[in-house]
Amino acid sequence: MNDVIIILPTLNEKENIVILFEKLSKVNISFDLLFIDDNSNDGTQELIKDLVKKNQNINYIFRPRKMGIGSAHKDGLIWAYKKNYKIVITMDADGTHDCKYIKHLIEKLKNFDIVVTNRFLEKNLLEGWPLFRVFLTKLRHFTISLLLSMSYDSSGAFRSINCQKVKLTDLISAKNDSYSYFWESIFILYKKKYRIGEIPVELPYRKLGSSKMTIKDILFSIYYLMIVFVKKILGKYNFN
Repeated sequence: MNDVIIILPTLNEKENIVILFEKLSKVNISFDLLFIDDNSNDGTQELIKDLVKKNQNINYIFRPRKMGIGSAHKDGLIWAYKKNYKIVITMDADGTHDCKYIKHLIEKLKNFDIVVTNRFLEKNLLEGWPLFRVFLTKLRHFTISLLLSMSYDSSGAFRSINCQKVKLTDLISAKNDSYSYFWESIFILYKKKYRIGEIPVELPYRKLGSSKMTIKDILFSIYYLMIVFVKKILGKYNFN
């Protein structure tokens, strides 16, 4: 077993899995890999099984249905902590997270407890995105930063975690099991005074497959953010 585990939640990512694995194989570090699949029906699970047969450092959790991206991260973190990994990297399986940043995410942990990627620290990091998607992404970042009084790009999944510094209970205490898990978990870690670092990353627009985020997800995320904001103002948000 290696010291580093990379957690990859999947849902119908057949077109991206092999490409991503080839890129990960070129990263100059030793790591194990954990796929968490929410009952994909496009052949993703079969591809994962094939990879496992050929690579001893790959593991998987197959869940019975779509249970939420946040829930997938929680299950992955619980699994990784039980196995006593020292460092966890979380990233998307859709090809938008460039493997070249992984080594930097790990090195940055020398001075921080958790490191998140930031799409707004430098100009043109969302180059190639449709203008409307750029607008929505920046608006979400501005709104979350304003309402929760923190400047991090907290809605992304590309992160590194020092398991010897960050308690598992603090990582999984976010109530949301969907996309809001990402900013809610950073909000909790921020309030608990963990050292949070950031690195700028260029984020290309998805080329293969389709986004799993629906209009319903977006509307609920806004609703949930307002709930957390109100609880924060009233001093009723439970950080445990």
